[in-house]
Amino acid sequence: MVKTNPWFAPLAWLYKMAISFRHRLFDWGILPTERFDIPIVCIGNITVGGTGKTPMAEMVVGHLSQSFKVALISRGYGRKTKGYIEVQPDVHYIEVGDEPKMIKMKFPDVPVVVCEDRVAGIKRLREEHPEVQVVVMDDGFQHRYVEAPINIIMVDNTRPVYEDKFLPAGQLRDLPSQLYRAQYFIVTKCHDDLTPIERRLLKKDFLRYPYQSLYMTGIESGAPCPIFPEDAPAAVEYGSEVVSMAGVGNPNPFLEGLRKHYRVIEELVYDDHHVYRRHDLQTMLDAAGERGVIITTEKDAVKLLNRDKIPVELRSRLYYIPISVTFIGSSPADFLLKLENDVRTN
Repeated sequence: MVKTNPWFAPLAWLYKMAISFRHRLFDWGILPTERFDIPIVCIGNITVGGTGKTPMAEMVVGHLSQSFKVALISRGYGRKTKGYIEVQPDVHYIEVGDEPKMIKMKFPDVPVVVCEDRVAGIKRLREEHPEVQVVVMDDGFQHRYVEAPINIIMVDNTRPVYEDKFLPAGQLRDLPSQLYRAQYFIVTKCHDDLTPIERRLLKKDFLRYPYQSLYMTGIESGAPCPIFPEDAPAAVEYGSEVVSMAGVGNPNPFLEGLRKHYRVIEELVYDDHHVYRRHDLQTMLDAAGERGVIITTEKDAVKLLNRDKIPVELRSRLYYIPISVTFIGSSPADFLLKLENDVRTN
């Protein structure tokens, strides 16, 4: 929901002016932009909060890896380190960020690196992995120091971009006028019964140039999976008592999905990229009581993998919901094959 506190309006105006001036510096060539001789696929957005970048990055990496040597670079938001780090499967998420750690666990053969300086990061990545043919840049649309020939913009259908306000009055962190640089718009959190009029309005809002394409998507949730399979006694049955727990940008879709299938006895909601500490673990146990289990997001599950720090009575109660992107009115192949063709031509 967009904030409407009138005291935020002057700050939002100042933020917009600063962002506009920064873009002018790039447009005038005062701030440099680096172009690389291999395709860079940028997955980003112009708002804060969860828009589904990570599931899309996983889909893109998974598909392109079938035809190319792919690597992924991320800022590694929330990590406690600086500089260039190549993510290893056994690294602690505090060192590299929860999302890069999750992607590395799913794609152990794909080089995943974190670096706040994307230009330096891509250069070093190419030095250390000369076999890489495509770089997927997670959350880099505002990072104009890298010129990405392919930009995929994630748009939350529940928060219309052109009706939003700039930070801190709203969720916008970049100018909607910059969307001309995007080749693909992925509208997330769409309901299955979108009317033809709703679809036409979405296309009218975003498709301003012939080179742009738009796809409407939703999220499909799987059955709860134990974080520690060797300790979990059984599957979680529909209708059973659960505690829902989320520390993501926009937890509402996750929480609403659990309410439909389970008796949610308590909801634990934390900030995005929350670091779980000892007192949080006790809060989980207290909330679950004697019978309940804790169901969390896939991203939060990555932060709870250190079994040495998780009490044994809690390990048997921790589950996560795997998610995947579903396309509405089209198939994933429509998007992925077009993207693959763009990568080949770039």
